[in-house]
Amino acid sequence: MRSRAAAYPLLAVLGWGVMFPVLASALTRIDPLNLTTARYLLAAVVLVAILLLREGSAALRPGGRAVEIVVLGVVGFAGFNLLTNLALEHAAPQQISLFVATTPVITQLVRWARDGVRPKPLLLALSLVALLGVGLVITRGSLAGLGQFGLGGLMMIGAVLGWGIYTHGASRFGGWSPLRFTTLTALAGTAAMLAASIGADAVGWQHAPAAADLVAVAPQLAYAVIVAAVIAVLAWNTGVQRLGAANAALFMNLVPVTTFAVQIARGYRPEPVELVGAAITIAALVAANLATRARIRPSSLPQSTAVTDQIAVVDPVAVSAR
Repeated sequence: MRSRAAAYPLLAVLGWGVMFPVLASALTRIDPLNLTTARYLLAAVVLVAILLLREGSAALRPGGRAVEIVVLGVVGFAGFNLLTNLALEHAAPQQISLFVATTPVITQLVRWARDGVRPKPLLLALSLVALLGVGLVITRGSLAGLGQFGLGGLMMIGAVLGWGIYTHGASRFGGWSPLRFTTLTALAGTAAMLAASIGADAVGWQHAPAAADLVAVAPQLAYAVIVAAVIAVLAWNTGVQRLGAANAALFMNLVPVTTFAVQIARGYRPEPVELVGAAITIAALVAANLATRARIRPSSLPQSTAVTDQIAVVDPVAVSAR
């Protein structure tokens, strides 16, 4: 039974791992903000339709929590996805995927900052080791490569931090289904992205895509919406409910593995130091997640806390929904 349950988060992270090369190819035709907005306009429509079918129109009401929904939607969905797409213009997909794999660890640090729940020193040490591995991949082991970290790396730090805040904020919605929380925050984030896109187009910071551009990236957009922003999130939430958040979070370490595999299949040949760096990052993150799982076991938690833990990892990559 547990092996069947594991298929759900596995499906999700494989979908997200493929997503980064897919989005990178679409950015050659459409500006990052417009691409992000188009993706979530379509995804929001699908999510709303599913929510209406499963829970009815009452689930679309914020229930007096509109401010929280808007803040988390803007910081989480809009912030994470926009910064990720912008970072893909400055860094390779395999580099971006390593940053995303640190989401469970970053969430623990956010919890420490906001709730005063200090992680184990081992978790902090493993976090530094993971970042060291990321640095090896980006710089390819040379101090001269530090400049490659640059803007793309800083954007991804902001993106993952935003998603960590979003994930932590989800713990306050224990009475909501993951689908309802995801859909309402996605709507808030999409509204913010749409307003930003309109403003950016108006002042000339970017250009609205032509019909030919949208047609050219239709396959990438379809994948990003249907697979990465709908199927993956539903699979992820199902896996979290059946396995628990701590166990499901372990699968996030497969995101960079998948992205590296896709890039290699497309002809990319990583240098040995990149593979070493990726291995260090993944090993450190697996160890960190195991340490967290050992500290928080669902069987030892009160029922209310266990539910909170399940909803807290709604989608580490995008609506996905991540």
